[in-house]
Amino acid sequence: MLRSTVLILALANAGYYAWSHGLLPLGQSTSPEEAEPQRLAQQLNPEALLILPKAGSATATPEQAPPSPPTPPEPAPEAATPPATAPAPGSAPTTPTPAAEMAAPPTPPATPAAVAAPPVAPVAPALASPVAPAVAPAVAAAAPAENKPEVKAPTKPPTQTLCLQAGAFNAAQADALRKVLGRLPADSWSLNNTTLPGRWMIYMGRFPDLDTLNKKRNELRDRNVDYDRPRIAALEPGLSLGRYSTEEAAERALTQLGTKGVRSARVIQERTETTAFVLRLPAVEVNARQRITNTLRPALADRTLHLCERD
Repeated sequence: MLRSTVLILALANAGYYAWSHGLLPLGQSTSPEEAEPQRLAQQLNPEALLILPKAGSATATPEQAPPSPPTPPEPAPEAATPPATAPAPGSAPTTPTPAAEMAAPPTPPATPAAVAAPPVAPVAPALASPVAPAVAPAVAAAAPAENKPEVKAPTKPPTQTLCLQAGAFNAAQADALRKVLGRLPADSWSLNNTTLPGRWMIYMGRFPDLDTLNKKRNELRDRNVDYDRPRIAALEPGLSLGRYSTEEAAERALTQLGTKGVRSARVIQERTETTAFVLRLPAVEVNARQRITNTLRPALADRTLHLCERD
């Protein structure tokens, strides 16, 4: 009986010794050296370690999770110390050096909220929220509107106009013409008086009948002499062989015609110096020329509207 008791006590002491010195798998060391502080110094970014809750467990939502604790600073490389060796059995435990204590900063205890906190969402994805795509198309749609070239309405091409005139008219003819011109806008025409110099003409006639007139025409045609109507009713039927501004010029022309066999022609004064009137239409549209001509024809006294002479 005593032998069994001694054996039990010896086994109990041996088991306690092995348990207290970490020789058993289930052993627990309470001394600072048995905690192996060199392993803490060898950790890389321990603050990045995040403990996730078990699937299906009731944990706090991301909105309710408190902010994560500040990250402790990384230890300096020179503070690392060589790992301490475990003391030999039976030797007294040694106290860790101050350098070892500096190299192994204490790990902050994990709070229940920190343990149950889900991973923090990165900041960058927050910029890509659903609001951003909604704003981007609005800005993109407004940009082309600002840069859109201005579309101008097509301008009407300028209307081409002509300057027309007719004359000269005597006083009676000018009065009749003013009555017809009243149908046109007041600022579209002018009837100006002018002084007409005297004019001389080489004249043949007056012939007794049309047969004699036609005979003279054939003779002048054979001699290559140009002719025209006198344009004065009192000189009809007759022929005009040229008009000149002076009597001297008309006499010289008559002498030259004599060399061609013209014998019955003479120089007369077709018009004396007199006051006359000239009609002027300064701006007539091209497509309105015929309409205005038809309107004024009865009062033009056989005159025609032609382009204005240069001043």
